[in-house]
Amino acid sequence: MLRRDFFLLASSAAVATSLPRWSWSTTLRQRDLFPLGVASGSPTADGFVLWTRLLDGPVPGTVAADTPRTPLPPALTVHWEIAEDDAFKNIVRRGTAQALEALGHSVHVEVTGLRPDRWYWYRFMHGDAVTQTARTRTAPHIHAMPDRMRFAFVSCQRWEQGRYAGYQHMLDEDLDAVLFLGDYIYEYAMPKKPPHPALVRTHTLAVARTLQDYRDRYALYRTDAQLQAAHRACPWIVTWDDHEVQNDYAGVEGLGAQDAFLAMRGQGYQAFYENMPLRACSLSRGIEGLGTADGVKVHDRHAWGRLLRFHLLDTRQYSSAQPCRPPGRNPPDSVSPEHCAEMLDPERSMLGLAQERWLAQGLRQDASAQTRWSVLAQQTMFSRRNYKQAPAQSFNSSTWDAYPASRQRVCDAIRTSAVRNAVVIGGDIHQNYVSRVLSDFSDPESKVIGSEFCGTSLTSHSKTPRARAQEIADNNPHILLARPDKRGYAVAEVTPERWTTSLRVLDDVAQADSAVATLARFVVNDQVPGPEIA
Repeated sequence: MLRRDFFLLASSAAVATSLPRWSWSTTLRQRDLFPLGVASGSPTADGFVLWTRLLDGPVPGTVAADTPRTPLPPALTVHWEIAEDDAFKNIVRRGTAQALEALGHSVHVEVTGLRPDRWYWYRFMHGDAVTQTARTRTAPHIHAMPDRMRFAFVSCQRWEQGRYAGYQHMLDEDLDAVLFLGDYIYEYAMPKKPPHPALVRTHTLAVARTLQDYRDRYALYRTDAQLQAAHRACPWIVTWDDHEVQNDYAGVEGLGAQDAFLAMRGQGYQAFYENMPLRACSLSRGIEGLGTADGVKVHDRHAWGRLLRFHLLDTRQYSSAQPCRPPGRNPPDSVSPEHCAEMLDPERSMLGLAQERWLAQGLRQDASAQTRWSVLAQQTMFSRRNYKQAPAQSFNSSTWDAYPASRQRVCDAIRTSAVRNAVVIGGDIHQNYVSRVLSDFSDPESKVIGSEFCGTSLTSHSKTPRARAQEIADNNPHILLARPDKRGYAVAEVTPERWTTSLRVLDDVAQADSAVATLARFVVNDQVPGPEIA
């Protein structure tokens, strides 16, 4: 397949007129071919991406392994419609797209030419099978200054460890978008011994290693009705962390031989693209590179007029290995300069030097364009978190603390770019942290240049006791809040004058109907860096 032809099919920019005829059961059209739901993402001022994936037969992981599944033809034509109303009385766009076996029968429709700052409704169809109606929206015009944007950010939704009640509550949050910051799936099989706390639900899948393994894992997760509802409610902006491939991998370093790991990484990346509302330009080298170690790119920028711009980062693909990590083995739990001088090497980077330069350039563009809020949306905690009382030092080996020179370059980029307001958001550590971003974390008295909100996990457990988290906060004066004991999500309401973050936590993550409450609320005032309790 020619590269240009692949991009046409992947983005539904053209429709094949002479597809081969395939024979299948006459009842196929009467089945539910869309058990994984729909999604939208990557909103721009004139469009967005629509996503679905076709599947026939039982969803893997939910039934016995020997249950027969019906293979789909290599290509299926799917119809789609976009309307200005949920009854589809005023349809503004319609077309067809190809669900290709080579892409796991996923569909990515890139829509353009719509009006800015407007809600739309969409659906997919194949024969008698029709998806549930879903809603999405365009972003404001790039030169507009919207009165408000309201979005949620969330991460770490391990299937076995909780229900997705958080997504049910997001439906009541009046959101313009959801930012997913990594660990959409977890690659693990079921533990051999009953863990504590006990698992909330189980599956029958093996450890994910192959493309089909990863595809099956996404299919399992996407059967959740509450997750599907959240995808139908608004566009999502997505990035990955480590569990979309393998726990604690960094760059080219994972468990086992490097060649085998990189091959597996490529399979995980392909499955991520297939199952997310990403544009075809996310495929770094087109169809030729799909499934290879560097075949997908997720770092990108997403603007909401001049109110804010997300700099969506990737702290995994281009990262240097964790300091003092033995090749092919797990990284150490913690590191310190005293025992691991490697962590001070200025060439080491969390983002890779090219992505660091890309970020610095984007921040300078924000300052020139007078963007009100510059948002660094990334995977993990950015601010320093010394586990010991100074002058002793001990740091997590997989967060920015293990890459101090790289973090300093990012801080320098924020400071020298003179952006109006800088906010860092993250996840990964399964804890709520709120911090002041300092111009130099080695100097506690240095200038505050930004604000950080690191959100807890949606379901994934935290092993850190609450008293220990508070002890860490007490040893790091720039940390304003540290709470590991609740699962949930965060909501940010952004206006030209103020940023407000509400940390929303569930009463009981084991219950699909769990109540939700606000743990804390912080504000950042325009041109006043650093969060304050609301």
